[in-house]
Amino acid sequence: MEIIMLQDVEKVGDKHTVVKVKDGYGRNFLIPKGLAIIANKANRGRLEEMLRHEAAKEAKLVDTYREMAKKLVGQTLKIVVKAASTGKIFGSVSTVQIAQTLKDQLGLEVERKKISLPEEVKTLGTYTANVNFHKDVPATVAFEVVEG
Repeated sequence: MEIIMLQDVEKVGDKHTVVKVKDGYGRNFLIPKGLAIIANKANRGRLEEMLRHEAAKEAKLVDTYREMAKKLVGQTLKIVVKAASTGKIFGSVSTVQIAQTLKDQLGLEVERKKISLPEEVKTLGTYTANVNFHKDVPATVAFEVVEG
């Protein structure tokens, strides 16, 4: 069964793409939850309209994303964690903590999905995180993991 994704679903497909799934999965899970619609001729026509609408909406937001990216330049966030005497932290630093720190320290609301860590953070030190505001506006932010 071919369906049009209305939202990003991990390991299935991205928003506004046509994907092929098993009939039962589409009919019993994706469509009733509002995550997808059947990819018939009428809905494929709607897909074109949705893509145009989404592109116009994103174009308006690109300037906002650029302003947010400028605020990150030269900034170093401080994330306070509990750590052992060896410098190893209890647990690890995640994108959720970085998103919360961005909000607290810089006043930027960033979805955690837009933040990615190139390496796992399990010790004290300085690291960088990638913030993908938009495909045309990538940014990086430095953060320091300190014991508190």
